[in-house]
Amino acid sequence: MNIAILVILVGLYGLTNNDNAIKLMMSLSVMGTGVILLFVTVGYIPGGEAPLMTGPVSTVDPLPHSVMITFIVINLATTALGLAMILQLFKGYGSVNISEYFGGEEEL
Repeated sequence: MNIAILVILVGLYGLTNNDNAIKLMMSLSVMGTGVILLFVTVGYIPGGEAPLMTGPVSTVDPLPHSVMITFIVINLATTALGLAMILQLFKGYGSVNISEYFGGEEEL
């Protein structure tokens, strides 16, 4: 579980410290992978079996795993759409640097 939190934090660091749009999409994908890893490790029970078995055994809850399969598809679609948008921005502006789209880095 500690590794999942570390992967989420690496993705968050990449989101906050990059101006390159492709690196931002990669960081968002890494962060999504960390969330998937966190949910799968939380849903795992050591020695647990599939819930289809009968008898007095500890079973693993299949809900987190099925939700994460859906999240993998959503993460893939988000990444594909984001990269398509970055490609159109590159064709229009000639750069993938986000600070050039808004007129430079300005302090808030």
